[in-house]
Amino acid sequence: MSEESLQRKVFSGLFWKFGERIGAQLVSFVVRIVLARLLSPSDFGVIVLITVFIDIANVFVSSGFGSALIQKKEADQLDFSSVFYFSIVMSWIFYAIVFLGAPLVASFYGKEILCPVLRVLALKIPLAGVNSVQQAYVQKKMLFKRFFFSTLIGTAGSAVVGIVMAYMGFGPWALVAQYLFNSTLDTLILWFTVKWRPILAFSGKRMKELFSFGWKMLCSELIHTSYGQIRSLIIGKVYTEKDLGFYNQGGNMPRLVVTNINSSVTSVLFPAMSMKQDDLKKMKEVVRLSIRVSSYVMWPLMIGLMVMSTPVVSLIYSDKWLPCVPFMQIACLQYALEPVQTANVQAVKALGKGRTYLIMEIVKKVFGIAMILLVMYRGVMAIAWTAFVVTLFAALVNSTPNRKFLNYNYKEQLADLIPSILLASVMGVCVYFTGMIALPTIVTVIFQVIVGAAVYILLSILFKFSQFTYILQVLKSFTQSFRKGKKKA
Repeated sequence: MSEESLQRKVFSGLFWKFGERIGAQLVSFVVRIVLARLLSPSDFGVIVLITVFIDIANVFVSSGFGSALIQKKEADQLDFSSVFYFSIVMSWIFYAIVFLGAPLVASFYGKEILCPVLRVLALKIPLAGVNSVQQAYVQKKMLFKRFFFSTLIGTAGSAVVGIVMAYMGFGPWALVAQYLFNSTLDTLILWFTVKWRPILAFSGKRMKELFSFGWKMLCSELIHTSYGQIRSLIIGKVYTEKDLGFYNQGGNMPRLVVTNINSSVTSVLFPAMSMKQDDLKKMKEVVRLSIRVSSYVMWPLMIGLMVMSTPVVSLIYSDKWLPCVPFMQIACLQYALEPVQTANVQAVKALGKGRTYLIMEIVKKVFGIAMILLVMYRGVMAIAWTAFVVTLFAALVNSTPNRKFLNYNYKEQLADLIPSILLASVMGVCVYFTGMIALPTIVTVIFQVIVGAAVYILLSILFKFSQFTYILQVLKSFTQSFRKGKKKA
């Protein structure tokens, strides 16, 4: 693939993937606002506990081999079909394990409702078995427009189901129905819109080849996912579902913003980098550009949200959710560091360094678990702070391998990161003092957003930030391409 053709595919992929995430998450965000006002923090806490086990089981089904298919340069129909059948079988095995283990989970937490809820919501696992290969195919071919429609329709359809059931008083079952219906619609739409179909063939030899890379990715993702759920498991056991509901809700909004940007960048960068795995100079340029641009976008959003968290929570979720504000502020600091982590990790994966990736994950998670165990009885706030401390450590670990692989040292990475942090910090101070003016909550939020955006853009122009210029050029390029497409039509 030529450089120009790859660049067009990357731009197009980013456009559709970002559009998919923004559209879907906007709908999900509105639904979550409605459900937060209808349901209690304890209801949300129950679902958080359940999804811990579902997410871990999903890793065995949807991780590892999907990444291996994308990373393999010449993956063909036999590769995809073999992984498809393997995923289907594994998904039902893990569903059976979750189904049989549900009573033990309910007994451990002393909540009988967890058993039936877990058994029903676990039906997401077989759906993930089908969906994982579809998603790998779409990413491999960079057909991100398919994601846009499947995700958006699935999210909108499930939103209706969730809200109606919440109004009817179904409690946590409303959230179960929403998640399950979303997965079902997403899988069905991709099945009918993506041309790929499995052939009646299975190759143990091909699976073995994919396994050499896939098992490392599987173990890495399993460690990452399991570790990511430890805080929820501990809070749910040591403290209360209500505490867990506040903790989880506090992280949701920052996570929403970062997930949209990060998943868009990750989905496009990994296949794009995999195509350039033999040209380390080009890959380094892609990584640096990703860190500079993502940080430029991410830091003002996170610092702005951190400063505005109290009026935002009061306005959107209602005052009953105000205890989640401190957790939101910590989460903002934590998620602001995601761009530097994401770009470095995607480079390691694209180079096929599965062993290095696995070692990185083990080092980070051992440190993280040690931190959590150290403070687990010191309060929910102490547990939340460990997430930020561990993220700082993880950023250092993730950036280390690329000093060797890409000759991308710490000094260069800091130089790509710090300007955006400083600019966003100045903006944050302005937004903070703006919030001290006595105004109605909704007026305060709107005023702070306007001031923050104006200050950030003006300072970007004043100090001639290359990231700002780059984003304008990309937007201009998209606009021109869109106009040309309309003229041809």
